[in-house]
Amino acid sequence: MKQSTDWILTAPIGATLARLAAPNVVAMVFMFATSMAEAWYVGHLGTPALAGLALAFPMFMLTTMLSAGAVGGAIAGAVAQRLGGGDREGAETLAFHAILVAVFLAAASAALFIGAGRPIYVVLGGTGAALEQALAYSDMFFAGCVAVWLSNSLSSIIRATGRMRIAATAMMTAASIQVVVSGLLVFGIGPLPVLGIAGAAIGAVVGYGIAALFQIVYLAKACPEITLRAHGQTIAFRHFASLLRVGLLASISPLSSIATVVVTTGLVSRLGEEALAGYGIGARLEFLMIPLIFGIGAALIMMVGGHFGAGAIARGKRIAWTGAFGAAAITGAIGIILALHPGLWANLFSQSEAVRAACATYLRMVGPFYAFFGLGLALYFASQGARRVFWPVVASVLRLGVVFAGGLYLFADAAPQLEWLFALVAAAMAAYGVATAIAIRFAGWGRGHAPSPAGAPAGHRTA
Repeated sequence: MKQSTDWILTAPIGATLARLAAPNVVAMVFMFATSMAEAWYVGHLGTPALAGLALAFPMFMLTTMLSAGAVGGAIAGAVAQRLGGGDREGAETLAFHAILVAVFLAAASAALFIGAGRPIYVVLGGTGAALEQALAYSDMFFAGCVAVWLSNSLSSIIRATGRMRIAATAMMTAASIQVVVSGLLVFGIGPLPVLGIAGAAIGAVVGYGIAALFQIVYLAKACPEITLRAHGQTIAFRHFASLLRVGLLASISPLSSIATVVVTTGLVSRLGEEALAGYGIGARLEFLMIPLIFGIGAALIMMVGGHFGAGAIARGKRIAWTGAFGAAAITGAIGIILALHPGLWANLFSQSEAVRAACATYLRMVGPFYAFFGLGLALYFASQGARRVFWPVVASVLRLGVVFAGGLYLFADAAPQLEWLFALVAAAMAAYGVATAIAIRFAGWGRGHAPSPAGAPAGHRTA
């Protein structure tokens, strides 16, 4: 077993990216299957419970996107840069502080959603029984959300070492346990009590909690590249600042993504219930693209971070573009296939011809532009490895602005045709990908300098 991450500096780029990304992609498939199982369980509790889950699930997704993608990406990028520069002690210090950051942010999330959950879900449209079901799920989930934050932060540390299979195993373990525990508690099988929708939330907490314990033991006892330890560590504000400076800025991107979907949902809802349902089915595909791209992005964070830490800037950039174009090719291919054959997706979720027609319109208009989404999001993850996320975040806000401003224009006089609204969504997606690529190519990584620690391999210090 290799004792450092130096091997990434000379390993073939394409093959190494594929090898590192594969376990993450498989783990993401497990997580998707778990979400489907959870929805199936809750669906058997009746329409109010399913509506409540629809209200609360975006907050669950936001928590995972922040803990694994935004803050987690900042953690992985920072640790990978230290390891790439041969600074194991510095990497261990950052890992220790990352755990404290995760606990703090989990406590803040719990305080927000337990203390103000009701008005939040009311603003999102929750009323009556659906609101109560949303709160039953949300209160239980956020009471234990520290398990999610810890598990995803620990996974980020492990990914920074290149041990993708270990992190993927932890995620698949969490998913498997969640499916079993949720089913037992939702329905009260055997001697267990019937907890309904709250049982689904407990299942998630238990799954992530066990995965977190597994990863703590691995990092403390078995990881060759880094040892997670509290002994001998001194808490220092500069380490928190180093992680949060990138993590909090990166968090704007998933917040903008959620806001874009919310704004679009509000616009489409003006065109009728069938249009809204069709858009909801189509937009679900975008949410599925995120974990798929994250599978590639996690590898990009580690490889780009390691190269920037070693001063191998030029090769780090080549890795970023290789991964980004790979993600664009995969997401673009999926989008084009479904644009040509929308029934493959639309027919899975509805028997209504009007809903299927609206979803088909969305897929035909937006599907071909998923390549831009894949390109922009992969470059966002690569930027976390470089610890330079400003321009990808600006591009995500630009996407939100295009949808918001364009929506106001389209609805200025009268309700537009559905095709025009979906064309706006496609244009915003293209703007996101193109703006991210242009900014990174000409500005994003060209300023400042990467650390040049002693011990980096000769011949790699190119800017």
